[in-house]
Amino acid sequence: MSTKKPLVVVTRKLPDVVETRMKELFETRLNVDDRPMSQAELAAAVAEADVLVPTVTDRIDRSVISQAGPQLKLIANFGTGVDNIDLDTATNRGIIVTNTPGVLTEDTADMTMALILAIPRRLVEGAQYLKEKASEWQGWSPTWMLGHRIYGKRLGIIGMGHIGQAVARRAKAFGLQIHYHNRRRVAPEIEEELEATYWDSLDQMLARMDIISVNCPHTPATYHLLSARRLKLLKPTAYIVNTARGEVIDENALARLIETGAIAGAGLDVFEHEPAVNPKLLKSDRVVVLPHMGSATLEGRIDMGEKVIINIKTFLDGHAPPDRVHPAMF
Repeated sequence: MSTKKPLVVVTRKLPDVVETRMKELFETRLNVDDRPMSQAELAAAVAEADVLVPTVTDRIDRSVISQAGPQLKLIANFGTGVDNIDLDTATNRGIIVTNTPGVLTEDTADMTMALILAIPRRLVEGAQYLKEKASEWQGWSPTWMLGHRIYGKRLGIIGMGHIGQAVARRAKAFGLQIHYHNRRRVAPEIEEELEATYWDSLDQMLARMDIISVNCPHTPATYHLLSARRLKLLKPTAYIVNTARGEVIDENALARLIETGAIAGAGLDVFEHEPAVNPKLLKSDRVVVLPHMGSATLEGRIDMGEKVIINIKTFLDGHAPPDRVHPAMF
């Protein structure tokens, strides 16, 4: 009887504790240099791997999956979003796809709340001023570096899943009024807990909010959900925060509207064409940009790795992995 362990190919560097456990359980090929793999390298990996562990920045499209060997039966994504994987092609090839839901909720909600605070209060702008011009600072002034309070303002959450609800709990504690738009209305007890107002019409909600938080996944249905037309519905005093996926917002339209003062500002952790960022957004004092670090905590990354390992181990033991993804879910 063969004792050969299944080959697991990991596309990026993961926390040491996760990689060590993977090496113990599987024949694991690591990417110790953390250099993003090319499409050709990904195709070569699926040609020989029993299990592929990609990350959300690896494009596992039809051309890659079509070159998979017959032994590849599981793609265990290191990430919650699976818009980087062609789910239909994987399903047609009999390949199961899993993700890592739930473990990044609190970290992402923390970062969302940080941006909700940072933009109206000009936190990054103030910090940069001191670092660059400390010698010019004359001290406190009653009219300098004025921002806007968030207490009492209306927060419109797009996507009231686990992260959206976690954002709502934090925002409620800061005195914000919670509004939301979702594919389906959440349970009455959740609405009651969060004192949340549901809007069936996204357009109507956008026109009345002071801050918009994007917390929905990127799917074909949400691509440019915040289109140029919809962005123009926002009040000129409104702010946008996006810690979900850059493709949900028409980034060029957003940059133009902020540049002309039609939108007050934005806090962005994700971008439409990552790693490229619109130069207008980078230059604007009214935009806080972060390098996709919403879930970047050591605890979160280890939890993600443990989810991946559980999915692989469960599958190899002949059982249905707990975090299997179906195309209909998205």
